[in-house]
Amino acid sequence: MNIKQLIYAVPVVVGIVLMTGCKKANLTTIPQTSLSDAIAFSTPDRIAQQVNGIYSACKNGNFLGGRTHVYNDVRGEDWLNVTNNNVTAAAVYTFSVGSAETQVEGMWAFGYAAINRINVVLEGINANPTVLSTTQANQFRAEARFCRALSYFYLATLYGRKPYNADAGASPGLPLRLTANTSSQGTALARSTMAQTFAQILDDLNFAEANLPLSYAAGDSNVIRAHRNTAIALKTRVLLHMGNYAGVITEGNKLVPNAGPFVAPSGVAHRLNTNFVNVFRTPYTALESILSFPMNNNNAPGTQNGLSLYHNAEFGLNTGAIGIYSDPNWKAADVRKSLITPAFRYTKFNDDNNNWVPILRYAEVMLNLAEALARQGSGVDSRALALLNAVRQRSDATTTFAPATKTDLINLILNERRIELLGEGFRSLDIMRQNIDFPAKGSVASVPASSVQYVWPIPATELLYNSAMTQNQ
Repeated sequence: MNIKQLIYAVPVVVGIVLMTGCKKANLTTIPQTSLSDAIAFSTPDRIAQQVNGIYSACKNGNFLGGRTHVYNDVRGEDWLNVTNNNVTAAAVYTFSVGSAETQVEGMWAFGYAAINRINVVLEGINANPTVLSTTQANQFRAEARFCRALSYFYLATLYGRKPYNADAGASPGLPLRLTANTSSQGTALARSTMAQTFAQILDDLNFAEANLPLSYAAGDSNVIRAHRNTAIALKTRVLLHMGNYAGVITEGNKLVPNAGPFVAPSGVAHRLNTNFVNVFRTPYTALESILSFPMNNNNAPGTQNGLSLYHNAEFGLNTGAIGIYSDPNWKAADVRKSLITPAFRYTKFNDDNNNWVPILRYAEVMLNLAEALARQGSGVDSRALALLNAVRQRSDATTTFAPATKTDLINLILNERRIELLGEGFRSLDIMRQNIDFPAKGSVASVPASSVQYVWPIPATELLYNSAMTQNQ
């Protein structure tokens, strides 16, 4: 099968019921094809197409193909709703989402639809053990479990009662649906703790790392499909979110050498792209890109899901003292600042339909590792500083950081994340993993970490149809 067909093509879908959370209105079959349930997993090509469908479900514009990035951006202080549009992510921006809000219902619905599709595929592979070789079967399982881990991570960070770091994961997390729901049976499922939720995420990623290929033959595949380094990269993010800095260092060392030039030593040779802007322009296959979800005019993220709409139109950069735009270390000479228009819109993403949505980049892995090293060290960690300067000098050769203290180094790394990853859905995640208040912005008041508004409510429909579910209080 041609790799372009793998992710871009409309997948053959198993003729089986997919549940979106537990809403009874969604207990209907997904679009049927001529394949019956009995033969959908009967050949390697048919199983491959079911795996393709997993990526399609995850990259839906209402989930990881747009909305997760937007929501996690606009909750932070670096963006302002400059058009006063009361529809486009307005309730997310103002921290006023309710349990029946479209954003709250939609993110949960599309997230759990992706997870259920993953579980359907995993069970289909297991039920047909003679169709694939052991290696191929485990690779497909690994791709599925990687996507499940990615999905649960984003859902947990929005809907878990408290961030993992607030109480070492003791608070309520998510219902961990690890088997396929094909009927109304099994809809009642209690929430796992955040610790249990993150343990499952890491279990899926450890399996993925052990069973994914080192690389694929076709260049696109190394960006749009999960390979071994993809699983490792996501582990650095998950462990950083948990405050497990030793774990971040262990995983980061697999991808980042002790000294420059910083190039992944095995698998796909990930490295920083020489030109920052080109990472976000066609052909989107720079070695810096570890995982992206491809979009084009024939496979677009959907209405009001495209990243360019938000960053170039609805929202503008906060030019006040608290916004990253005003950071004195973000100089005019920085290539990344050249993407800001006179109206303070950000053009990292320049087309709603044709941008590939970045999920994992090598620059993030370097900064994840740098922060973990800085926090674990007793002073100014030299390796952390080298990683920070490598990311900065790729875009701004005029700056070499020389912090005097460990705290200064950590703050520089945190600010570099805000600049380097701006528009990619990290600011809310970084605020929450530090368990600090969301700063005030424009007319929106600060949201304390102790407030229930700090996280999203559980959707009303999940509470209605899952008798074991509890609301965030």
